[in-house]
Amino acid sequence: MARIQRHKISTFASGMEAVLHIHEIVGTAGAGLTVGISAAIHGNEGTGSQVILDLARRIDPAKVRGRILLLPVANPPAFEANLRNSPIDHLNLNRHFPGDTGGWFSEQLAAVMVKQFLKKIDVLIDIHAGGALPTVDYIYIRNDEAMSRAFGSKLLYRAKPGIGGTVYEGTAAGIADSNGAKSMVVELGGGVLDQAPYVQRCLGGVENVLRHLKVLGGKPKPPPSEQIVMAGIDIIRPTMGGWLENAAPPLGEKVAAGAVLGRVVSPYTFETLETIRNTGKAGWMVLAHLSRNLVQPGEYGYMIGR
Repeated sequence: MARIQRHKISTFASGMEAVLHIHEIVGTAGAGLTVGISAAIHGNEGTGSQVILDLARRIDPAKVRGRILLLPVANPPAFEANLRNSPIDHLNLNRHFPGDTGGWFSEQLAAVMVKQFLKKIDVLIDIHAGGALPTVDYIYIRNDEAMSRAFGSKLLYRAKPGIGGTVYEGTAAGIADSNGAKSMVVELGGGVLDQAPYVQRCLGGVENVLRHLKVLGGKPKPPPSEQIVMAGIDIIRPTMGGWLENAAPPLGEKVAAGAVLGRVVSPYTFETLETIRNTGKAGWMVLAHLSRNLVQPGEYGYMIGR
């Protein structure tokens, strides 16, 4: 059977309630793990919400072993505003777990998510995307490499904490890890593009992970023959604002040291304000602006895996 849980966080000044919606699918095919699948912790990363919608429509409880908890919109105010951070307190929700019931709104939200979702699962699949402008394509390896590989992406990132790494404090995945759950973080899609190809690919990857975990029946597809594990990711940001015109190789492909990644062009004078290059070593394209986007100085420009 499937049912929707409504968990109240607070009440906004408008009088509207702030609520988390969690879809619970209880399998009837036998005992198994409880898998939590979340999306839109960053509100401008809506690709994963579409994946969860399609997954809910496709899953037959009669073919599920165990239980699946679906959290399609983890950050409702940011999702509604299409912003990375909450417009209520301007905080990045995914840096404020485990939260605080007496803190900022995002901290209150995090505390409810921990209690009603993260503490109830054996496995977390947390789906992210590039955001409103850039597009991204890789998978984090956290505490179960085989599970991360089962998603089927070419690029995987074995992240390390500290300077130069992107394992941040205060994340939902970090809480899941500390509770003894297996976790994986998907980074796929985003940008000013049709998201349908990314939704379909992510949906297939999640279903294969569920087969790998024996939550869904059937034999999982083996990982692709070429999977590259990255030990670090360099973030390259524009220092000028304007139109960012992409010149980088496709995501998942090699990029040479010193290669031109893009150019920032003035919308007013049409002059090239900045030529953005790969300032580090040769690597793999992880994140890029695949359409001509208007950027501000210091925004995410490109990410290159090492």
